[in-house]
Amino acid sequence: MATSIRFEEQVEIPLALRTLAEFRAWAASDAFPEHGRDYLSGSIEVDISPEDLFCHGALKVEVIRVLSQRVKSQGLGHLFTDRTRVSVPAAELSVEPNVVFLSAEARSSGRVRLVPKEGGRPGRYVELEGPPDLVVEIVSDASVTKDTRRLPGAYARAGIREFWLADARGPDLVFRIHHLAESGYAPAAPDAEGFQRSAVFGALFRLDGRRDEQGGCLI
Repeated sequence: MATSIRFEEQVEIPLALRTLAEFRAWAASDAFPEHGRDYLSGSIEVDISPEDLFCHGALKVEVIRVLSQRVKSQGLGHLFTDRTRVSVPAAELSVEPNVVFLSAEARSSGRVRLVPKEGGRPGRYVELEGPPDLVVEIVSDASVTKDTRRLPGAYARAGIREFWLADARGPDLVFRIHHLAESGYAPAAPDAEGFQRSAVFGALFRLDGRRDEQGGCLI
C-alpha cells in the first residue's frame, strides 16, 4: 500500500495527512521538503518550479527593500520573506507567502502567535499562527491561478487586512493593493500618478519597472 506521493524526486507528501493540524505537524518536522507547499481548505499544493531571476527574484527584492526600510525606520513590527509559514486554523490555511508583514500590535494583542521551534531555545520560532497584517504574492508561470484566484479568497477568509499582488512577466508591470472588505478583497483605486494607498502602512505606493536589452525586468 502506498504511503506517500513523490514529485520528481524532490517533494514527498505522506498520504496519511488528513487535517490542517497534521499538515502543520509535518511542516514543523525535519521531513518537510524545502520546495513550496501550501495547505488550502483541505488541498496540499506543491510548486517545484525554479524562481525566475528577474520577473520574480528581482521584484521580490525591491518589495522587501522598500517595506523593510519603512518597517525598521518607524518601528512598525517585523517583515518576513520565503519559508515564513503562516497558518490560520479558522480558515483552513497554512501557506508560505513571498512577503509577510507582522505589526507590533498584531503580536502584542495576541491576534498572531509565534509558534516556537520544537525543542528550540527561547526566541526561536518557525510559524505565525493567526492573520498577519499584510501578505505579498509575486506571480510566476506555475502560480497564476493560485495567486490570482485561490489565495485571495483564502487570505480574505483568514482576515488578512491587505493583499498585494505583483506580476512582472508581461510587457507591463502589474502591481495591485487589495483591502479587506465584507465580501472579500477590494482593489485600491490608483491616483492620477498611479499611486495606491495602503491602509496598513498609511502610505502611497507605486511600482515602476523597465526591460533591459536582454528582456530582464529592472525594478
